[in-house]
This record gives sequence, structure tokens and C-alpha cells, in this order.
Amino acid sequence: MADNDQSSQSTVKVVYLLMMVNIIIQFLGIIGVIIAYVHRGDAPEWLKSHYQFQIRTFWIGLVMMLLGAFFWVMGIGMLILIFWVVWLVMRCVKGMKYLDQHQPHPNPTTWLFT
Repeated sequence: MADNDQSSQSTVKVVYLLMMVNIIIQFLGIIGVIIAYVHRGDAPEWLKSHYQFQIRTFWIGLVMMLLGAFFWVMGIGMLILIFWVVWLVMRCVKGMKYLDQHQPHPNPTTWLFT
């Protein structure tokens, strides 16, 4: 594998990790999505699907967090936020699995896990 591909793959992995740590430290997800937007144009084709998946994960997750905060007073907000955490971790773990296998993400536009 070329050094550039290895570097690009490492950047994708860092974005996945930033998104998972975002559960605890909220601003790291924003940093991760900025990195994904900046690097997706120069990435090899198979990594572009990962960047697209990460960008969609950020925006869909942001909507879930906002809905969870909005519905917190009704009591279902906590359930929405718990679902968001599980959903985010599963998406990132699945994405890293494909990344470690040097495969493009098979369905980067999905709303679910794969």
C-alpha cells in the first residue's frame, strides 16, 4: 500500500474515533466532520465512501441529539439519546471494520448501521 493511501486510511480511522469520543467530549464530532469534508476530495475512491458515511453519520446524529434534547422534558429524550449512542458506536465500528479490510463502505448513504 502506498504511503499516501496509508496516511489517508489513518485519517479516516481518526475521524471514526473522533466521532465515538464525541459521545463524551461533544466538540470532537465537529472536528471529525471538518476533517472528513477537507480530505474526501483527495482520497482514493474506496476511502471516499467512508468519508461520505462519516459525514452522514455526523449530520444524522446531530438531528438525533437535537431531538433527544427537545423531547427530554417529555421523558422520551433519554431513550432517543441512548439510541443515538448505540447507533453511533455501531456505525463507527462497522465502518472501521470495512476500513481495516481495505474495503469501501458498501452503503454510505444508509440511515441504519450498514
